[in-house]
Parts: sequence; C-alpha cells; structure tokens
Amino acid sequence: MVRVTRTEIDLALARHLVAAALASSAQQGALVSVAVVDAGGHLVAFERMDGAEIAGPVLAPDKAFTAVAHRIGTHELAPMVAPGGPLVGMSSAAGGRYICFAGGLPLWSSGRVVGGIGVSGGTADEDLAAASAGATVFAVQEAAFALQEAAEAPGEGG
Repeated sequence: MVRVTRTEIDLALARHLVAAALASSAQQGALVSVAVVDAGGHLVAFERMDGAEIAGPVLAPDKAFTAVAHRIGTHELAPMVAPGGPLVGMSSAAGGRYICFAGGLPLWSSGRVVGGIGVSGGTADEDLAAASAGATVFAVQEAAFALQEAAEAPGEGG
C-alpha cells in the first residue's frame, strides 16, 4: 500500500522559522519583519522587530507568497522580470503582490512547495541570509521527520 504524507506548516513550526530569521537579522544588525506562509500562500506567522521599516508588514508576507506561487527564491526573479525577460510585467499581476527582490524563499518537502518565508527590512543580502536561516531550520525539521517516518515504516521483504 502506498502512503502519501505531506508536511504542513503549522503555527509551532512557523514560529521556529521566524525565530531563526529574527536571530540571524539581529546578528547582522538588521531590523526586519518576517512572515511564514503555508502552501496556499496564507499567512501562518509574522513578527516585526521594534524599529523595523514600515513597509515590512506588507513586503515580508508578499515575498513569502511570491516564493510559494513561483516555487523560486524572489532574488532569482529579478532578471526574469526585467525588460526583455520572460516574466516582464509580472510584478503588476496578483494585485501587485509579487515581489522580485531578495528575501523570499520557498520551503520544499518531497519535491513540493509546502510554504514560504519572507524577510524585509535589511539589505537584500541581509534579508536573504535571514530567510535562509529560517529555511535551514525547516530543512532540519524535514530531515528529522523523514528519519522518523523511515524508522516507523514496516520492514520490507518476506
């Protein structure tokens, strides 16, 4: 019998990702907003550091949304939306929610995007590093889950 499992981004996991991104940003001296969304691009968790820029509460969730919708880091979209690029004009789609600069990353599980993380308020490099810190926490959790599933799977053979 084939069993299909799917990782869900619940509030507890989302809070861990946010905490990792915030810690990375604090280490860099950046004041940011961090958002985690589920596979449908719906907000699961959000935090804004004291003193963070006013655009962060809009940009961070939209970066996460964009990463989920396009299954690619937002920093990778910039050349594609430039004049002459294959996705030129994309930023005006979806009510302007698509963000095409660094700070949004998709979260992958078994070849599927199951969520995204978005960070806004630092430089492009700072936002990407903070989002990467959150994504790394997700990858570690995902690997631990896979090991647990493998250990619990019934033995093969006869």
